[in-house]
Amino acid sequence: MASVLVMERCDLECETNNKRHRTSDFGIHCLVVRRGQAFRITVYYKGRGFQQHTDTLTFTAQTGPCPNEVSGTKSQFPLTNSLNEEAWSAAVEQNDNSALTLKICSPPDARIGRYTLNMEATTAGKGVSIPLGQFILLFNPWCSGDSVFMDDEAKLREYVLTQDGLIYTGTDKRINSMPWNFGQFESGILDICLDLLDKSKTFQNDKDKDCSRRNNPVYISRIVSAMVNCNDDDGILMGRWDNNYGDGISPLQWMGSVKILRNWQNQSCQPVRYGQCWVFGAVACTVLRCLGIPTRVVTNFSSAHDTNGNLIIERYLDETGKEIKKSKDSIWNFHVWDECWMARPDLGKGYDGWQAVDPTPQERSEGVYCCGPAPVQAIREGDIKVKYDLPFVFAEVNADVIYWMQRRDGKDEKVVHSSVIGKSISTKSVGSDAREDITYHYKYPEGSEEERRVFEKADLQNKLAQKPVTDLEVKIKVVEAMKYGCDFNVSAVIVNKTSSDRVCRLMFCARTISYNGEIGNECGMKDLLNLEIPANQEKSVPLRVLYNKYCTTMTEDNLIKLMAILFEYKSKDIMLATRSIVIDNPDIKIKILGEPGQFKKVGAEVTLKNPLPVPLTNCSFTIEGAGLTEGQVCENIRDVDKNQEAKAKLYFTPKQSGMRKLVVEFNSNKLQNVKGYRNVIIAPVRR
Repeated sequence: MASVLVMERCDLECETNNKRHRTSDFGIHCLVVRRGQAFRITVYYKGRGFQQHTDTLTFTAQTGPCPNEVSGTKSQFPLTNSLNEEAWSAAVEQNDNSALTLKICSPPDARIGRYTLNMEATTAGKGVSIPLGQFILLFNPWCSGDSVFMDDEAKLREYVLTQDGLIYTGTDKRINSMPWNFGQFESGILDICLDLLDKSKTFQNDKDKDCSRRNNPVYISRIVSAMVNCNDDDGILMGRWDNNYGDGISPLQWMGSVKILRNWQNQSCQPVRYGQCWVFGAVACTVLRCLGIPTRVVTNFSSAHDTNGNLIIERYLDETGKEIKKSKDSIWNFHVWDECWMARPDLGKGYDGWQAVDPTPQERSEGVYCCGPAPVQAIREGDIKVKYDLPFVFAEVNADVIYWMQRRDGKDEKVVHSSVIGKSISTKSVGSDAREDITYHYKYPEGSEEERRVFEKADLQNKLAQKPVTDLEVKIKVVEAMKYGCDFNVSAVIVNKTSSDRVCRLMFCARTISYNGEIGNECGMKDLLNLEIPANQEKSVPLRVLYNKYCTTMTEDNLIKLMAILFEYKSKDIMLATRSIVIDNPDIKIKILGEPGQFKKVGAEVTLKNPLPVPLTNCSFTIEGAGLTEGQVCENIRDVDKNQEAKAKLYFTPKQSGMRKLVVEFNSNKLQNVKGYRNVIIAPVRR
């Protein structure tokens, strides 16, 4: 009679499997595989080896705190002659006297998470349970049966494997790129992302039900959207928009997601202070890419926050042009969210592909501060009854804006009804640092027949209203580049389209503004009571914006809002033009010293010229990069006089080869959160 099998050890072959499953950047000490794709393990025995005619092997793969087969969190499957790619299965690849090499495959709709793998060996009626080890299972966008499948290798490299990127900020007419270190493969980040799922309220309320739903990227993306903010739960980030960050870190100071996620873990899951929309979006992108869902960060310029769902953003001004708070509606200079790639079998045909997912806490969805996934195609077509949160996202890119002027007698007068929402919707291009404009994914061209059809479908009659026609027009022009520390001119241009002269009053004002639309203090004003506009001509009125005025009131967003209000005496018409401008920080020059190589010390020389008319104190440079630095590297430097250069050399030892992005930040007392980056090609180590 054959003796019972005795295992000496099990080799999960982490290095080989992780490479095949495109998870090798997580390391080689833990098995990380993607669902719907086979992996290989080898079992070594003491004494005799596996004998197929006398030994029966049965395997159990399970996940979660209460695994069971009904919930799909536990599966028992026998050893067979060939793999079944639609279910948990195991087959022999090679067998000799002392070792048995097995292929094991999970189904393409398996629950993601941490798994344990056990083997039951039975010989002549006697059985023994053998623990084989633990592994982590992720979504697999390379597998055609997975609901996150994407049939484009270049996009998969960009949206799943790339650990850095660019986030777009500023205004639609002056778009800036902010470098960001997503770092989804950095040490410990995968464990933090899985812990995040276990901290959600849905898991705490019903662990079995929550784990059973972790096969669905729709469900996972909603959990991540809710958990990246801390408004309802033990989420990662606390939002703040009042420019008071003394008890935390300014949102603009973050350079990547890694430090945020590690801080959250190290603080026993207390919220990290502070985040704003691009920080929420970037951290969510890290988590979703880490779990295997193709994800990209998207910026919508002139983004509406419609609080009452009527697709109209109402703004109120007094007769001096100062804003009056009578509505909770707002227009953000830009707003950042994510797009995730997935199928939507819950919605029927036509809604697969990119889905908008927004972790910034703005409005509740099903009682929780989360948003999406909202099919981008449904947004474009005006299908606002589709799940999830379509009316809110539709408004962000399509709402109308009405300005009202409150007269001295208390009556409100309509000034202008305009379509200025949803401009230059942007994301980083695949495989390059160029910006890709994806506005056409979200909306048809303004005024087109397709646009009218969409709004008729959505029953948005306000969008179909005729815009008022006036004989006078006012617009704002600015110079090409406005540098922080410098004075500059802007102009209000009034066009008289009639054959008679007109006399007007022009109030032309510059005020600092936060990116979320909060108006600050005045930093430039001109009030002309009797401005003559000759017939069929235009007149340009300049306004000088002085550094010594805006430097004391400007927020870290470096934004100024220009507003020109024109009162025409004869017709009593009121015309309004607004424009937000971004003031450019100085550039950081980055020079790589020597030939960068894997596991080889590399230097970066960084330089910034002080553009201000005053010295800079408390100066420092900080660098960070996925696969380049272990955390952040900081160097404090001496004070920098006006027109002088701040310079430092910082050193790092790259752990990973290939194209990497080195992010650099400069801070001082007067000039803060200045960012730059450089792409660095790291040569692989010679073996």
